[in-house]
Amino acid sequence: MKFNKLVPELSVKNFEKSLKFYTEVIGFKVEYNRLDSLFAFLSFQGSQIMIEQENENWKVGKLEYPLGRGINLQIEVESIEPIFKALKKNNYPIFVEPKESSYLVGKKKIRCKELLVQDPDGYLLRFSEDLKEEII
Repeated sequence: MKFNKLVPELSVKNFEKSLKFYTEVIGFKVEYNRLDSLFAFLSFQGSQIMIEQENENWKVGKLEYPLGRGINLQIEVESIEPIFKALKKNNYPIFVEPKESSYLVGKKKIRCKELLVQDPDGYLLRFSEDLKEEII
């Protein structure tokens, strides 16, 4: 397994609940784990994250819900539809329903379909499906 250059590690309040959300609802794969320290390295369609039970190792202040304030993690996916269906099937609240967005990048307009959801700890996940780009 090749590690991405940037791999966020998320401190979570309830490791089992978070692991279930990421693997059983969204579809992340456990690449490896250390259950003695309640840690898992997860991947999904080329994206990688780590989750670990809250502890004193990385704590810089009090962790209060929603965690990760001021950041959203964009996760590029082949299609947001299976994720949306899985969230609905599990009665999981959606932060922003699927919608098309476009962003200027130099002289190109990038188009994508996005879906935003907060994980059990409030981290904001922005799943993004590439549509097509236009030269403007």
